[in-house]
Amino acid sequence: MAFGELLDQVGGMGRFQMLHVTTMCIPVLMIASHNLLQNFVAHVPPHHCSGHADLLNHSLTSQTLTREDLLRVTVPLDDKGKPVSCQRYAMPQWRLLNVTDEEDTGTKGEGNGPAEQVERAFPKFPEVELQNCQDGWEYSMTARSSSIIKEWNLVCDFRSAKQTSQTIYMGGVLVGAVIFGGLSDKFGRRYLVIFSYLLMAVSGTCAAFSPSLVIFCLCRFGCGMSLSGLVLNTLSLVIEWIPTRVRTIVGTGTGYCYTFGQLLFALLAYHIRDWRWLTLTVSLPFYLFFIYGWWFRESARWLVLNRNSEQAIKNLHTVARINGLHAEGKKITLEVLQDSMKKEMKCSEGTYTVIDLFRTPVMRAITACLSAVWFSTSFGYYGLAMDLQKFGVDIYLIQVIFGLVDIPAKVVVTVSMSLIGRRPSQGAALILAGLFILSILLVPFERQTLRTTLAVLGKGCLAASFNCCYLYSPELYPTVIRQNGMGFASMMARLGAMTAPMVQMLEEFVPWLPGFIYGVVPVISGFTAIFLPETLGSPLPDTVQDVEDRGFRRRNTKTSTKSGEQQPTEDTANANLKDSV
Repeated sequence: MAFGELLDQVGGMGRFQMLHVTTMCIPVLMIASHNLLQNFVAHVPPHHCSGHADLLNHSLTSQTLTREDLLRVTVPLDDKGKPVSCQRYAMPQWRLLNVTDEEDTGTKGEGNGPAEQVERAFPKFPEVELQNCQDGWEYSMTARSSSIIKEWNLVCDFRSAKQTSQTIYMGGVLVGAVIFGGLSDKFGRRYLVIFSYLLMAVSGTCAAFSPSLVIFCLCRFGCGMSLSGLVLNTLSLVIEWIPTRVRTIVGTGTGYCYTFGQLLFALLAYHIRDWRWLTLTVSLPFYLFFIYGWWFRESARWLVLNRNSEQAIKNLHTVARINGLHAEGKKITLEVLQDSMKKEMKCSEGTYTVIDLFRTPVMRAITACLSAVWFSTSFGYYGLAMDLQKFGVDIYLIQVIFGLVDIPAKVVVTVSMSLIGRRPSQGAALILAGLFILSILLVPFERQTLRTTLAVLGKGCLAASFNCCYLYSPELYPTVIRQNGMGFASMMARLGAMTAPMVQMLEEFVPWLPGFIYGVVPVISGFTAIFLPETLGSPLPDTVQDVEDRGFRRRNTKTSTKSGEQQPTEDTANANLKDSV
Protein backbone atom coordinates (compact mmCIF):
# COMPACT_ATOMS: atom_id res chain seq x y z
CA MET A 1 0.00 0.00 0.00
CA ALA A 2 1.42 3.43 -1.02
CA PHE A 3 0.68 6.74 0.70
CA GLY A 4 -1.77 7.66 -2.07
CA GLU A 5 -3.87 4.65 -1.09
CA LEU A 6 -3.85 5.80 2.53
CA LEU A 7 -5.22 9.15 1.37
CA ASP A 8 -8.00 7.38 -0.51
CA GLN A 9 -8.74 5.34 2.61
CA VAL A 10 -9.33 8.50 4.68
CA GLY A 11 -11.52 10.14 2.05
CA GLY A 12 -9.43 11.08 -0.98
CA MET A 13 -10.74 14.49 -2.05
CA GLY A 14 -13.20 14.75 0.83
CA ARG A 15 -14.54 17.48 3.10
CA PHE A 16 -11.19 18.05 4.79
CA GLN A 17 -9.37 18.50 1.48
CA MET A 18 -12.01 20.96 0.30
CA LEU A 19 -11.71 23.07 3.46
CA HIS A 20 -7.94 22.72 3.48
CA VAL A 21 -7.48 23.86 -0.11
CA THR A 22 -10.01 26.70 0.24
CA THR A 23 -8.54 28.17 3.43
CA MET A 24 -5.02 27.98 2.01
CA CYS A 25 -6.00 29.55 -1.32
CA ILE A 26 -7.73 32.62 0.14
CA PRO A 27 -4.39 34.22 1.19
CA VAL A 28 -3.14 33.69 -2.38
CA LEU A 29 -5.69 36.34 -3.44
CA MET A 30 -3.80 38.91 -1.37
CA ILE A 31 -0.38 37.69 -2.46
CA ALA A 32 -1.11 39.17 -5.89
CA SER A 33 -1.79 42.54 -4.26
CA HIS A 34 1.62 42.65 -2.58
CA ASN A 35 3.39 41.37 -5.67
CA LEU A 36 1.93 44.11 -7.89
CA LEU A 37 1.77 46.84 -5.26
CA GLN A 38 4.66 48.75 -6.83
CA ASN A 39 2.58 49.56 -9.92
CA PHE A 40 0.36 51.85 -7.86
CA VAL A 41 2.26 52.94 -4.75
CA ALA A 42 5.21 53.89 -7.00
CA HIS A 43 3.11 55.44 -9.74
CA VAL A 44 5.07 58.23 -11.45
CA PRO A 45 2.75 61.24 -11.90
CA PRO A 46 3.37 63.89 -14.58
CA HIS A 47 5.79 66.40 -13.09
CA HIS A 48 7.95 69.40 -13.86
CA CYS A 49 10.30 71.74 -12.04
CA SER A 50 8.92 74.22 -9.56
CA GLY A 51 9.43 77.88 -10.40
CA HIS A 52 12.23 79.97 -9.00
CA ALA A 53 11.65 80.51 -5.31
CA ASP A 54 12.34 84.26 -5.41
CA LEU A 55 9.99 84.63 -8.38
CA LEU A 56 7.13 82.73 -6.73
CA ASN A 57 7.50 84.61 -3.45
CA HIS A 58 7.54 88.07 -5.01
CA SER A 59 4.28 89.90 -4.53
CA LEU A 60 4.37 91.44 -8.01
CA THR A 61 4.34 88.08 -9.81
CA SER A 62 1.47 86.76 -7.72
CA GLN A 63 -0.60 89.85 -8.65
CA THR A 64 0.17 90.05 -12.36
CA LEU A 65 0.90 86.52 -13.64
CA THR A 66 -1.21 83.38 -13.70
CA ARG A 67 0.12 79.93 -12.87
CA GLU A 68 0.24 79.10 -16.59
CA ASP A 69 2.29 82.23 -17.24
CA LEU A 70 4.77 81.32 -14.51
CA LEU A 71 5.09 77.79 -15.91
CA ARG A 72 5.71 79.18 -19.40
CA VAL A 73 8.57 81.46 -18.39
CA THR A 74 10.10 78.84 -16.09
CA VAL A 75 9.96 75.41 -17.78
CA PRO A 76 10.81 74.60 -21.43
CA LEU A 77 8.53 72.36 -23.51
CA ASP A 78 9.42 69.06 -25.16
CA ASP A 79 8.72 68.14 -28.77
CA LYS A 80 5.14 67.16 -27.80
CA GLY A 81 4.43 70.51 -26.20
CA LYS A 82 4.56 69.14 -22.64
CA PRO A 83 6.67 70.70 -19.86
CA VAL A 84 10.08 69.07 -19.55
CA SER A 85 10.26 66.98 -16.37
CA CYS A 86 13.76 67.58 -15.10
CA GLN A 87 14.97 70.96 -16.31
CA ARG A 88 14.00 74.61 -16.12
CA TYR A 89 15.31 77.92 -17.38
CA ALA A 90 18.17 79.32 -15.32
CA MET A 91 16.39 82.68 -15.47
CA PRO A 92 12.74 83.42 -16.30
CA GLN A 93 12.18 83.89 -20.05
CA TRP A 94 9.84 86.88 -20.09
CA ARG A 95 9.93 87.08 -23.90
CA LEU A 96 7.77 83.93 -24.00
CA LEU A 97 4.84 85.87 -22.52
CA ASN A 98 2.77 87.07 -25.48
CA VAL A 99 0.19 88.97 -23.51
CA THR A 100 -0.49 91.88 -25.92
CA ASP A 101 -1.36 92.16 -29.57
CA GLU A 102 1.71 94.26 -30.19
CA GLU A 103 3.95 91.48 -28.91
CA ASP A 104 2.11 88.91 -31.02
CA THR A 105 2.74 90.95 -34.19
CA GLY A 106 6.32 91.67 -33.30
CA THR A 107 5.80 95.40 -32.55
CA LYS A 108 6.80 96.85 -29.26
CA GLY A 109 4.03 97.90 -26.92
CA GLU A 110 3.99 100.74 -24.48
CA GLY A 111 5.84 98.73 -21.89
CA ASN A 112 3.12 98.69 -19.25
CA GLY A 113 1.94 95.07 -19.64
CA PRO A 114 2.41 92.39 -16.94
CA ALA A 115 5.52 90.99 -18.63
CA GLU A 116 7.21 94.37 -18.73
CA GLN A 117 6.31 95.13 -15.12
CA VAL A 118 7.74 91.86 -13.87
CA GLU A 119 10.79 92.04 -16.13
CA ARG A 120 11.69 95.42 -14.71
CA ALA A 121 11.66 93.84 -11.26
CA PHE A 122 13.62 90.77 -12.44
CA PRO A 123 16.34 91.57 -15.03
CA LYS A 124 16.24 89.39 -18.13
CA PHE A 125 19.14 86.95 -18.61
CA PRO A 126 20.57 87.50 -22.12
CA GLU A 127 20.96 83.79 -23.03
CA VAL A 128 18.67 80.77 -22.65
CA GLU A 129 20.39 78.55 -20.12
CA LEU A 130 18.91 75.43 -18.52
CA GLN A 131 19.45 74.01 -15.05
CA ASN A 132 18.22 71.11 -12.92
CA CYS A 133 15.19 71.44 -10.65
CA GLN A 134 16.63 73.30 -7.68
CA ASP A 135 13.39 74.23 -5.93
CA GLY A 136 11.61 70.90 -6.11
CA TRP A 137 8.87 69.64 -8.43
CA GLU A 138 5.20 70.13 -9.08
CA TYR A 139 3.09 67.01 -9.66
CA SER A 140 -0.19 66.39 -11.45
CA MET A 141 -1.93 63.84 -9.21
CA THR A 142 -4.75 62.78 -11.51
CA ALA A 143 -4.41 58.97 -11.42
CA ARG A 144 -3.37 58.70 -7.74
CA SER A 145 -3.82 61.03 -4.77
CA SER A 146 -0.37 60.11 -3.45
CA SER A 147 2.59 57.85 -4.19
CA ILE A 148 6.05 57.23 -2.83
CA ILE A 149 7.38 58.99 -5.94
CA LYS A 150 5.74 62.28 -4.98
CA GLU A 151 6.25 61.90 -1.23
CA TRP A 152 10.00 61.37 -1.49
CA ASN A 153 10.61 63.06 -4.88
CA LEU A 154 11.91 59.94 -6.63
CA VAL A 155 12.18 61.59 -10.04
CA CYS A 156 14.88 62.86 -12.38
CA ASP A 157 18.26 62.17 -10.76
CA PHE A 158 16.51 59.93 -8.21
CA ARG A 159 14.24 58.05 -10.63
CA SER A 160 16.35 54.88 -10.35
CA ALA A 161 15.10 54.59 -6.75
CA LYS A 162 11.82 53.23 -8.12
CA GLN A 163 13.56 50.26 -9.77
CA THR A 164 15.82 49.94 -6.74
CA SER A 165 12.88 49.61 -4.35
CA GLN A 166 11.35 46.92 -6.55
CA THR A 167 14.69 45.11 -6.77
CA ILE A 168 14.97 45.18 -2.96
CA TYR A 169 11.49 43.67 -2.67
CA MET A 170 12.46 40.91 -5.09
CA GLY A 171 15.67 40.49 -3.12
CA GLY A 172 13.49 39.71 -0.11
CA VAL A 173 11.62 37.14 -2.18
CA LEU A 174 14.98 35.64 -3.17
CA VAL A 175 16.25 35.45 0.41
CA GLY A 176 12.92 34.02 1.53
CA ALA A 177 13.13 31.30 -1.10
CA VAL A 178 16.57 30.29 0.15
CA ILE A 179 15.67 30.41 3.85
CA PHE A 180 12.12 29.07 3.89
CA GLY A 181 12.80 26.37 1.32
CA GLY A 182 15.35 24.69 3.55
CA LEU A 183 13.62 25.40 6.86
CA SER A 184 10.31 23.88 5.77
CA ASP A 185 12.00 20.58 4.90
CA LYS A 186 13.46 20.62 8.41
CA PHE A 187 10.63 22.07 10.51
CA GLY A 188 7.58 21.36 8.38
CA ARG A 189 5.31 23.22 5.99
CA ARG A 190 2.62 24.26 8.51
CA TYR A 191 4.77 26.33 10.88
CA LEU A 192 6.47 28.13 8.01
CA VAL A 193 3.12 29.06 6.44
CA ILE A 194 1.82 30.44 9.73
CA PHE A 195 5.02 32.40 10.37
CA SER A 196 4.89 33.79 6.82
CA TYR A 197 1.35 35.09 7.44
CA LEU A 198 2.54 36.97 10.50
CA LEU A 199 5.64 38.32 8.75
CA MET A 200 3.57 39.61 5.84
CA ALA A 201 1.05 41.27 8.17
CA VAL A 202 3.69 43.03 10.29
CA SER A 203 5.97 44.01 7.39
CA GLY A 204 3.08 45.34 5.30
CA THR A 205 1.69 47.36 8.21
CA CYS A 206 5.10 48.88 8.91
CA ALA A 207 5.54 49.69 5.21
CA ALA A 208 2.25 51.62 5.25
CA PHE A 209 3.55 53.86 8.05
CA SER A 210 7.13 54.21 6.78
CA PRO A 211 8.58 57.68 7.43
CA SER A 212 11.32 57.33 4.80
CA LEU A 213 12.23 55.43 1.67
CA VAL A 214 14.86 53.39 3.52
CA ILE A 215 12.33 52.12 6.08
CA PHE A 216 9.83 51.45 3.30
CA CYS A 217 12.35 49.34 1.38
CA LEU A 218 13.30 47.37 4.49
CA CYS A 219 9.64 46.60 5.20
CA ARG A 220 9.03 45.60 1.61
CA PHE A 221 12.04 43.31 1.87
CA GLY A 222 10.23 41.57 4.73
CA CYS A 223 7.07 41.33 2.60
CA GLY A 224 9.13 39.71 -0.14
CA MET A 225 10.54 37.13 2.26
CA SER A 226 7.09 36.23 3.53
CA LEU A 227 5.76 35.91 -0.02
CA SER A 228 8.30 33.17 -0.73
CA GLY A 229 7.37 31.36 2.45
CA LEU A 230 3.69 31.53 1.55
CA VAL A 231 4.03 30.41 -2.06
CA LEU A 232 6.44 27.54 -1.47
CA ASN A 233 4.75 26.05 1.57
CA THR A 234 1.16 26.66 0.50
CA LEU A 235 1.73 24.76 -2.72
CA SER A 236 3.45 21.83 -1.04
CA LEU A 237 0.95 21.62 1.81
CA VAL A 238 -1.92 21.61 -0.68
CA ILE A 239 -0.42 19.04 -3.05
CA GLU A 240 0.75 16.63 -0.34
CA TRP A 241 -2.80 16.28 1.03
CA ILE A 242 -4.60 15.56 -2.25
CA PRO A 243 -4.73 12.45 -4.48
CA THR A 244 -2.71 12.25 -7.70
CA ARG A 245 -5.80 12.14 -9.92
CA VAL A 246 -6.94 15.66 -8.97
CA ARG A 247 -3.51 17.24 -8.65
CA THR A 248 -3.74 19.11 -11.97
CA ILE A 249 -7.16 20.58 -11.25
CA VAL A 250 -6.34 21.65 -7.71
CA GLY A 251 -2.96 23.07 -8.72
CA THR A 252 -4.58 25.10 -11.47
CA GLY A 253 -7.33 26.27 -9.12
CA THR A 254 -4.68 27.57 -6.76
CA GLY A 255 -3.15 29.46 -9.66
CA TYR A 256 -6.53 31.00 -10.48
CA CYS A 257 -6.66 32.46 -6.99
CA TYR A 258 -3.66 34.57 -7.95
CA THR A 259 -5.42 35.56 -11.18
CA PHE A 260 -8.56 36.73 -9.39
CA GLY A 261 -6.29 38.41 -6.86
CA GLN A 262 -4.98 40.63 -9.65
CA LEU A 263 -8.53 41.70 -10.50
CA LEU A 264 -9.34 42.28 -6.84
CA PHE A 265 -6.21 44.38 -6.47
CA ALA A 266 -7.14 46.52 -9.48
CA LEU A 267 -10.50 47.20 -7.82
CA LEU A 268 -8.87 48.08 -4.50
CA ALA A 269 -6.29 50.34 -6.16
CA TYR A 270 -9.01 52.14 -8.12
CA HIS A 271 -10.98 53.01 -4.98
CA ILE A 272 -8.03 53.56 -2.63
CA ARG A 273 -5.86 56.22 -4.25
CA ASP A 274 -3.59 56.91 -1.26
CA TRP A 275 -0.53 54.65 -1.23
CA ARG A 276 -0.40 54.28 2.54
CA TRP A 277 -4.03 53.20 2.88
CA LEU A 278 -3.68 50.83 -0.07
CA THR A 279 -0.62 49.18 1.48
CA LEU A 280 -2.38 48.84 4.84
CA THR A 281 -5.55 47.44 3.24
CA VAL A 282 -3.74 44.57 1.51
CA SER A 283 -1.74 43.77 4.69
CA LEU A 284 -4.37 43.63 7.42
CA PRO A 285 -6.08 40.39 6.19
CA PHE A 286 -2.90 38.45 6.95
CA TYR A 287 -3.53 38.87 10.67
CA LEU A 288 -6.74 36.87 10.15
CA PHE A 289 -4.88 34.27 8.08
CA PHE A 290 -2.34 33.96 10.89
CA ILE A 291 -5.13 33.19 13.37
CA TYR A 292 -6.95 30.52 11.39
CA GLY A 293 -3.69 29.05 10.04
CA TRP A 294 -3.29 27.14 13.30
CA TRP A 295 -6.12 24.86 12.11
CA PHE A 296 -3.97 23.52 9.25
CA ARG A 297 -2.65 19.96 9.51
CA GLU A 298 0.99 19.20 8.83
CA SER A 299 1.71 17.05 5.78
CA ALA A 300 1.52 13.39 6.82
CA ARG A 301 4.03 12.55 4.08
CA TRP A 302 6.55 14.92 5.60
CA LEU A 303 5.90 13.69 9.14
CA VAL A 304 6.51 10.06 8.19
CA LEU A 305 9.71 10.85 6.33
CA ASN A 306 10.92 12.89 9.31
CA ARG A 307 10.40 10.09 11.83
CA ASN A 308 7.21 11.41 13.38
CA SER A 309 4.84 8.64 12.38
CA GLU A 310 2.72 9.02 15.54
CA GLN A 311 1.73 12.58 14.61
CA ALA A 312 1.18 11.48 11.01
CA ILE A 313 -1.32 8.86 12.21
CA LYS A 314 -3.10 11.46 14.36
CA ASN A 315 -3.40 13.76 11.37
CA LEU A 316 -4.71 10.96 9.16
CA HIS A 317 -7.27 10.05 11.83
CA THR A 318 -8.34 13.72 12.00
CA VAL A 319 -8.72 13.87 8.24
CA ALA A 320 -10.77 10.64 8.24
CA ARG A 321 -13.05 11.99 10.98
CA ILE A 322 -13.67 15.27 9.13
CA ASN A 323 -14.37 13.30 5.95
CA GLY A 324 -16.89 11.13 7.78
CA LEU A 325 -14.73 7.98 7.61
CA HIS A 326 -13.78 7.65 11.25
CA ALA A 327 -13.92 3.84 11.22
CA GLU A 328 -11.75 3.59 8.11
CA GLY A 329 -9.23 5.98 9.61
CA LYS A 330 -8.91 3.87 12.76
CA LYS A 331 -7.65 1.00 10.61
CA ILE A 332 -4.49 2.99 9.90
CA THR A 333 -2.07 1.97 12.62
CA LEU A 334 1.62 2.57 13.14
CA GLU A 335 2.41 -0.82 11.64
CA VAL A 336 0.25 -0.20 8.57
CA LEU A 337 1.80 3.23 8.01
CA GLN A 338 5.37 2.05 8.40
CA ASP A 339 4.76 -0.98 6.20
CA SER A 340 3.22 1.12 3.42
CA MET A 341 6.12 3.60 3.41
CA LYS A 342 8.94 1.24 4.34
CA LYS A 343 10.95 1.97 1.23
CA GLU A 344 10.50 5.75 1.48
CA MET A 345 11.48 5.81 5.15
CA LYS A 346 14.61 3.79 4.48
CA CYS A 347 15.70 6.04 1.63
CA SER A 348 14.97 9.20 3.59
CA GLU A 349 17.51 8.45 6.30
CA GLY A 350 20.00 11.24 6.75
CA THR A 351 19.91 14.98 6.22
CA TYR A 352 19.25 16.53 2.80
CA THR A 353 20.50 19.90 1.64
CA VAL A 354 20.58 21.93 -1.55
CA ILE A 355 23.72 20.02 -2.54
CA ASP A 356 21.58 16.91 -3.01
CA LEU A 357 19.83 18.68 -5.89
CA PHE A 358 23.07 18.29 -7.85
CA ARG A 359 24.47 15.07 -6.41
CA THR A 360 22.91 12.56 -8.84
CA PRO A 361 22.67 12.79 -12.66
CA VAL A 362 18.90 13.01 -13.05
CA MET A 363 18.46 15.43 -10.13
CA ARG A 364 21.27 17.56 -11.50
CA ALA A 365 19.70 17.79 -14.96
CA ILE A 366 16.23 18.51 -13.54
CA THR A 367 17.56 21.31 -11.34
CA ALA A 368 19.52 22.90 -14.20
CA CYS A 369 16.55 22.84 -16.60
CA LEU A 370 14.07 24.05 -14.01
CA SER A 371 16.41 26.89 -13.05
CA ALA A 372 16.36 28.16 -16.64
CA VAL A 373 12.58 27.76 -16.87
CA TRP A 374 11.84 29.57 -13.61
CA PHE A 375 14.36 32.36 -14.29
CA SER A 376 13.04 33.17 -17.75
CA THR A 377 9.37 32.94 -16.75
CA SER A 378 9.82 35.39 -13.91
CA PHE A 379 12.18 37.59 -15.90
CA GLY A 380 9.74 38.04 -18.77
CA TYR A 381 6.67 38.25 -16.53
CA TYR A 382 7.93 41.08 -14.34
CA GLY A 383 9.52 42.81 -17.31
CA LEU A 384 5.99 43.23 -18.67
CA ALA A 385 3.83 43.42 -15.56
CA MET A 386 5.78 45.79 -13.31
CA ASP A 387 5.80 48.88 -15.53
CA LEU A 388 2.21 49.37 -16.68
CA GLN A 389 2.68 53.07 -17.43
CA LYS A 390 4.85 52.35 -20.48
CA PHE A 391 1.84 51.06 -22.44
CA GLY A 392 0.20 54.47 -22.58
CA VAL A 393 -3.11 52.99 -21.32
CA ASP A 394 -4.99 53.77 -18.11
CA ILE A 395 -3.12 51.84 -15.42
CA TYR A 396 -6.30 50.48 -13.85
CA LEU A 397 -7.59 49.24 -17.20
CA ILE A 398 -4.31 47.57 -18.19
CA GLN A 399 -4.11 45.92 -14.75
CA VAL A 400 -7.58 44.43 -15.30
CA ILE A 401 -6.66 43.29 -18.82
CA PHE A 402 -3.43 41.72 -17.58
CA GLY A 403 -5.44 39.89 -14.93
CA LEU A 404 -8.22 38.75 -17.27
CA VAL A 405 -5.84 37.27 -19.83
CA ASP A 406 -4.70 34.76 -17.21
CA ILE A 407 -8.14 33.11 -17.21
CA PRO A 408 -8.14 31.73 -20.79
CA ALA A 409 -4.38 31.21 -20.65
CA LYS A 410 -4.63 28.93 -17.62
CA VAL A 411 -7.64 27.09 -19.04
CA VAL A 412 -5.69 26.29 -22.18
CA VAL A 413 -2.56 25.23 -20.33
CA THR A 414 -4.57 23.11 -17.87
CA VAL A 415 -6.14 21.16 -20.72
CA SER A 416 -2.76 20.93 -22.41
CA MET A 417 -1.04 19.63 -19.26
CA SER A 418 -3.76 16.99 -18.80
CA LEU A 419 -3.86 15.82 -22.43
CA ILE A 420 -0.40 16.17 -23.92
CA GLY A 421 1.68 16.44 -20.77
CA ARG A 422 3.58 18.87 -18.58
CA ARG A 423 6.81 19.00 -20.57
CA PRO A 424 5.45 20.15 -23.98
CA SER A 425 3.06 22.58 -22.28
CA GLN A 426 5.89 24.19 -20.34
CA GLY A 427 8.11 24.57 -23.38
CA ALA A 428 5.37 25.87 -25.68
CA ALA A 429 4.20 28.50 -23.17
CA LEU A 430 7.70 29.97 -22.89
CA ILE A 431 8.47 29.93 -26.59
CA LEU A 432 5.17 31.59 -27.51
CA ALA A 433 5.65 34.21 -24.80
CA GLY A 434 9.09 35.11 -26.15
CA LEU A 435 7.81 35.34 -29.72
CA PHE A 436 4.97 37.68 -28.72
CA ILE A 437 7.37 39.95 -26.85
CA LEU A 438 9.80 40.02 -29.77
CA SER A 439 6.92 40.88 -32.12
CA ILE A 440 6.35 44.11 -30.20
CA LEU A 441 9.69 45.39 -31.51
CA LEU A 442 8.39 45.15 -35.09
CA VAL A 443 5.33 47.33 -34.43
CA PRO A 444 5.69 51.14 -34.70
CA PHE A 445 5.39 52.99 -31.39
CA GLU A 446 2.36 54.91 -32.66
CA ARG A 447 0.30 51.71 -32.91
CA GLN A 448 -0.18 51.40 -29.17
CA THR A 449 -3.25 49.17 -29.42
CA LEU A 450 -1.41 46.46 -31.33
CA ARG A 451 1.66 46.75 -29.10
CA THR A 452 -0.49 46.42 -25.99
CA THR A 453 -2.33 43.42 -27.47
CA LEU A 454 0.95 41.61 -28.13
CA ALA A 455 2.14 42.43 -24.62
CA VAL A 456 -1.09 41.05 -23.14
CA LEU A 457 -0.73 37.83 -25.15
CA GLY A 458 2.88 37.51 -24.03
CA LYS A 459 1.87 38.06 -20.41
CA GLY A 460 -0.85 35.43 -20.76
CA CYS A 461 1.69 32.87 -22.01
CA LEU A 462 4.02 33.71 -19.14
CA ALA A 463 1.15 33.30 -16.67
CA ALA A 464 0.50 29.89 -18.24
CA SER A 465 4.18 29.08 -17.84
CA PHE A 466 4.02 30.02 -14.15
CA ASN A 467 1.02 27.73 -13.81
CA CYS A 468 3.08 24.89 -15.27
CA CYS A 469 6.05 25.69 -13.06
CA TYR A 470 4.11 25.54 -9.81
CA LEU A 471 2.47 22.24 -10.68
CA TYR A 472 5.30 20.60 -12.60
CA SER A 473 8.19 21.33 -10.22
CA PRO A 474 6.76 19.62 -7.09
CA GLU A 475 6.06 16.57 -9.24
CA LEU A 476 9.69 16.41 -10.32
CA TYR A 477 11.28 16.72 -6.86
CA PRO A 478 10.98 13.97 -4.21
CA THR A 479 9.27 14.61 -0.88
CA VAL A 480 12.50 14.44 1.14
CA ILE A 481 13.95 17.50 -0.63
CA ARG A 482 10.88 18.93 -2.35
CA GLN A 483 11.07 22.20 -0.47
CA ASN A 484 14.80 22.53 -1.06
CA GLY A 485 14.14 22.03 -4.76
CA MET A 486 11.21 24.44 -4.83
CA GLY A 487 13.23 26.93 -2.83
CA PHE A 488 16.11 26.76 -5.28
CA ALA A 489 13.79 27.05 -8.29
CA SER A 490 12.02 29.97 -6.66
CA MET A 491 15.39 31.56 -5.97
CA MET A 492 16.16 31.45 -9.69
CA ALA A 493 12.77 33.00 -10.40
CA ARG A 494 13.55 35.85 -8.02
CA LEU A 495 16.90 36.39 -9.70
CA GLY A 496 14.93 36.83 -12.90
CA ALA A 497 12.53 39.24 -11.20
CA MET A 498 15.43 41.24 -9.73
CA THR A 499 17.16 41.40 -13.10
CA ALA A 500 14.08 42.58 -15.01
CA PRO A 501 13.98 46.21 -13.70
CA MET A 502 17.74 46.53 -14.20
CA VAL A 503 17.41 45.51 -17.85
CA GLN A 504 14.68 48.15 -18.23
CA MET A 505 17.28 50.82 -17.45
CA LEU A 506 19.08 49.94 -20.72
CA GLU A 507 16.23 51.66 -22.57
CA GLU A 508 17.92 55.01 -21.98
CA PHE A 509 20.87 53.86 -24.12
CA VAL A 510 19.33 51.44 -26.66
CA PRO A 511 15.50 51.76 -26.75
CA TRP A 512 14.85 48.33 -28.32
CA LEU A 513 17.34 46.31 -26.27
CA PRO A 514 15.19 45.57 -23.16
CA GLY A 515 12.33 44.20 -25.29
CA PHE A 516 14.75 42.06 -27.25
CA ILE A 517 16.23 40.57 -24.08
CA TYR A 518 12.78 40.02 -22.53
CA GLY A 519 11.79 38.04 -25.63
CA VAL A 520 14.92 36.02 -26.36
CA VAL A 521 15.42 34.65 -22.84
CA PRO A 522 12.02 32.82 -22.69
CA VAL A 523 12.51 31.37 -26.19
CA ILE A 524 15.90 29.89 -25.28
CA SER A 525 14.71 28.46 -21.97
CA GLY A 526 11.59 27.05 -23.60
CA PHE A 527 13.75 24.63 -25.52
CA THR A 528 15.48 23.49 -22.33
CA ALA A 529 12.14 22.14 -21.05
CA ILE A 530 12.39 19.22 -23.50
CA PHE A 531 15.12 17.73 -21.26
CA LEU A 532 12.75 17.38 -18.28
CA PRO A 533 10.99 14.09 -17.42
CA GLU A 534 7.26 13.79 -18.06
CA THR A 535 5.13 13.40 -14.91
CA LEU A 536 1.59 13.20 -16.27
CA GLY A 537 -0.37 10.58 -14.29
CA SER A 538 2.69 9.63 -12.22
CA PRO A 539 2.64 9.42 -8.40
CA LEU A 540 4.70 11.92 -6.42
CA PRO A 541 8.25 10.65 -5.88
CA ASP A 542 9.19 10.39 -2.22
CA THR A 543 12.93 9.71 -2.45
CA VAL A 544 15.87 10.67 -4.62
CA GLN A 545 16.07 7.06 -5.74
CA ASP A 546 12.50 7.29 -7.03
CA VAL A 547 13.56 10.18 -9.25
CA GLU A 548 16.65 8.40 -10.49
CA ASP A 549 14.66 5.25 -11.24
CA ARG A 550 12.11 7.22 -13.21
CA GLY A 551 14.80 8.88 -15.30
CA PHE A 552 13.98 11.21 -18.16
CA ARG A 553 11.29 9.16 -19.80
CA ARG A 554 7.92 8.03 -18.55
CA ARG A 555 8.05 4.52 -17.20
CA ASN A 556 6.51 1.72 -19.14
CA THR A 557 2.99 1.71 -17.71
CA LYS A 558 2.67 -2.03 -17.98
CA THR A 559 3.18 -4.15 -14.92
CA SER A 560 6.83 -4.74 -14.18
CA THR A 561 8.19 -7.33 -11.86
CA LYS A 562 11.68 -5.94 -11.76
CA SER A 563 13.09 -6.08 -8.23
CA GLY A 564 9.78 -7.49 -7.12
CA GLU A 565 8.08 -4.04 -7.36
CA GLN A 566 4.59 -3.59 -8.73
CA GLN A 567 4.36 -0.63 -11.15
CA PRO A 568 1.14 1.14 -12.12
CA THR A 569 -0.76 -0.64 -14.85
CA GLU A 570 -1.79 0.99 -18.09
CA ASP A 571 -5.45 0.92 -17.05
CA THR A 572 -4.59 2.69 -13.80
CA ALA A 573 -2.59 5.37 -15.59
CA ASN A 574 -5.39 5.96 -18.09
CA ALA A 575 -7.94 6.15 -15.29
CA ASN A 576 -5.82 8.71 -13.47
CA LEU A 577 -5.49 10.75 -16.65
CA LYS A 578 -9.22 10.61 -17.29
CA ASP A 579 -10.00 11.69 -13.75
CA SER A 580 -7.53 14.58 -13.90
CA VAL A 581 -9.16 15.92 -17.07
